[in-house]
Amino acid sequence: MDPIHVLKKPHITEKATFAMNEDNQYTFLVDPRATKGDIKAAVESVYNVRVQSVNTRVHKGKNRRLRYGYVTGAKQKTATVRLHADDQIELF
Repeated sequence: MDPIHVLKKPHITEKATFAMNEDNQYTFLVDPRATKGDIKAAVESVYNVRVQSVNTRVHKGKNRRLRYGYVTGAKQKTATVRLHADDQIELF
């Protein structure tokens, strides 16, 4: 996959910000079809850093009740990337 299409956007939460500052881990929303190898190659090429490990997880869409029935939201895939100790990404 093309690196531009693999990474959608950085996922900024309190937990992700703490991991970014303390553990040098960054969290991204990624394409659901992307593999760990695709994600590693995309982060290394876009941000010019060295990636040590990639952890992925898929969040299921929530069921919501509307007046015409139940609707399931879209699922999202997030990836947490651990960088080499000397590298850093400037998101802000």
